[in-house]
Amino acid sequence: MKRTKILLWPTLASGLLASLAFPKFNLSFLIWIALIPLFFVIFQSKPKRAFLAGWLAGVTFYGLLLYWIPYVPAHYGNLSFSLSLAIYFIFILFLGLFWAGFAWLLTIIIKGFPRLAYILAGFLWVSFEYILTFLFTGFPWGLLGYAQAKNLPLIQISTITGVYGVSFLIVLLSASFVQALLTRNKAPFFLSLALILALHLTGFIQLRSSHASSSPELKAAVIQGNVSSDIYWDFTPEAEIERLFELHLNLTRQAINQGARLIIWPEFSVPLCFSCPEERYANFRLRLENLVKETGTTLLLGTNERSAKTYEPEFYNTALCLNPDLSYTTYYKMHLVPFGEYTPYKKIFSFIEKVTHAIGDVTPGKEHRLHYFQGLAFGSPICYEIIFPDLVRKFVRKGASFLVTITNDGWYGTSSAPYQHFQIALFRAVENRRYLLRAATTGISGIIDPYGRIIKRSDLMTIATLVASFRPLKRLTFYSRYGDVWSWLSLTLSFLSVILCVIKRRNEQQKHK
Repeated sequence: MKRTKILLWPTLASGLLASLAFPKFNLSFLIWIALIPLFFVIFQSKPKRAFLAGWLAGVTFYGLLLYWIPYVPAHYGNLSFSLSLAIYFIFILFLGLFWAGFAWLLTIIIKGFPRLAYILAGFLWVSFEYILTFLFTGFPWGLLGYAQAKNLPLIQISTITGVYGVSFLIVLLSASFVQALLTRNKAPFFLSLALILALHLTGFIQLRSSHASSSPELKAAVIQGNVSSDIYWDFTPEAEIERLFELHLNLTRQAINQGARLIIWPEFSVPLCFSCPEERYANFRLRLENLVKETGTTLLLGTNERSAKTYEPEFYNTALCLNPDLSYTTYYKMHLVPFGEYTPYKKIFSFIEKVTHAIGDVTPGKEHRLHYFQGLAFGSPICYEIIFPDLVRKFVRKGASFLVTITNDGWYGTSSAPYQHFQIALFRAVENRRYLLRAATTGISGIIDPYGRIIKRSDLMTIATLVASFRPLKRLTFYSRYGDVWSWLSLTLSFLSVILCVIKRRNEQQKHK
């Protein structure tokens, strides 16, 4: 019983403290101490016990961070709340395995390279966070580095390492602190602390000496109509749809009167399809065309486009950019939401497929298409795509001078999810040194500069128009140009470390025979 308590309380404390560092609590300083209880257990445990400790901490962390997940399939997917809750528990039990795997492998590294364990712990953590971005379609939500979104000096390192570099520093400091206490060698901790302070200093200098761009000044507006996700367009009276459409037109005219020439509407703010023949869509399209033609305005908006190239119509979640000359460009969302826009591994998850039918069945796009405004290219990752750093940076690598992301976070109400989603988007601006304009149906919308400073931001569940002028930056960051080099370096070092530890242990066992 005593051993169980020694294992249980520190691991629960780590999961709890880590979750409190994220929105809505936003106690971001806690992330620097959150892993310390867990590391005390790991550094003094055998692999199996460490695995259990990591798993409990991970389940606690994700369970609290993602508490909002069961509401969506229960409310919008016609599932019972009990089944939604069961799916949620299975999901967080799975996510907890990433923490468990980290803890298990770290015990092997500690025995093989005890002096370097604190450094290798950082690389190992980054490896698991990176795996989380693509394994089983990927779900890189709740990466530790995101908790430091308000720590602007420190997160400037993201231009080199992506968000993963910030996670590395958090783990490095916690592991070095525990190692210093257990070995009575303070050098690892003070070296780690000195590195982090130095990065704060260099980041502060970057913020103070940020250079003005030679690009032409653009003036854009983000429209937030506060359209509830409870509205199903197929069952909504035409009068209500007309009211919402007119609302967005009026907000757009207000923005144009303030000088904005690029207008951004959120994902699914009104029912639009430029490739559909239905009269309702044709009417809306004509009115939008008249608006942009008369005002010389470019309008980016979320639509649901249909492909005419296949016998069975394919629908794409689309960011469509309508120009004053009535030409338009489209970007089709590539990374779809599992169980929200499609069902992955249908043979395994066939019982959940009715959720997909209730919410949507979308075809993924295949390429990073760019839009153009006043001669400058921009990328438009849609909703969930913003959580994937490599997907977003490829827009920039292809030539995007700024980024626009449209989303519908109305599914999650006033929970912490919209705040967490906005926090993630901020990192994409910093990693790529690009202005990022975010239009969310019910919020949080915002305009973020290339250093992570929030120029304008809306509140949740409000009608808002955000207008701002900016000069896009064109140079590529290391991260934009080369991608996840830091993550691949971490994977390589972690793999080699574990292999060498296993070989070293086998050699020692053979010597004792």
